Amino acid sequence: MPHLLHIDSSIQGERSVSRQLTARAAAAWRAAHPGGTVTYRDLGSEPLPHLDEAGGLARMVPADQHTPAQQASWALTERLVAEVQRADTILLGLPLYNYSAPSSVKAWVDHLIAPGLGYHPETGQGLLGGREFIVLASRGGGYGADTPRAGWDHAEPWLPHGLSMTGLEPRFITAELTLAPVNPAMATLIPLAEESRAAAERAIDALWTPVSAA
Repeated sequence: MPHLLHIDSSIQGERSVSRQLTARAAAAWRAAHPGGTVTYRDLGSEPLPHLDEAGGLARMVPADQHTPAQQASWALTERLVAEVQRADTILLGLPLYNYSAPSSVKAWVDHLIAPGLGYHPETGQGLLGGREFIVLASRGGGYGADTPRAGWDHAEPWLPHGLSMTGLEPRFITAELTLAPVNPAMATLIPLAEESRAAAERAIDALWTPVSAA
């Protein structure tokens, strides 16, 4: 039975463009997989603990030597990896915060990079590849090659590198200039923002064929 892992990370609630895009994608996935199941994780409302001094070293210490804090950290990593392992498709909402990914997404990635779970400790081979991984990204501004802030987006370029040890390979669908409708200084960019949003929605709608149309 097909299984979807749907992850949001925005702290903007219903105003969030990335959440609107992941919701659209999840609906399209369900239409194409009517017998499928879904796991939902909200990193925006329930962020994961970052790796810290108390438990973070669980990845470098044999399990039989774990402290209670390390046991708890490792158990969480096992749950997060298991969510990925069960999924045929992963949807991740990725807004741009201060020119980078939300720290909650970084914490999620850090938990996946675990020896014996996310990658083989001897060969280094990723153990989580072979599944569809769609990233629905949103950016308040524009960061293309011909823009004043070209290269300032440190979320989309980082994620493939951050996950490279796991074998996960993200495919990005991005809507940019999302602040144009609410920022008077960006008012002239509203048509470009609408065009970018529409293109992202078309790309989402083309991901899977609904059963009724198959």
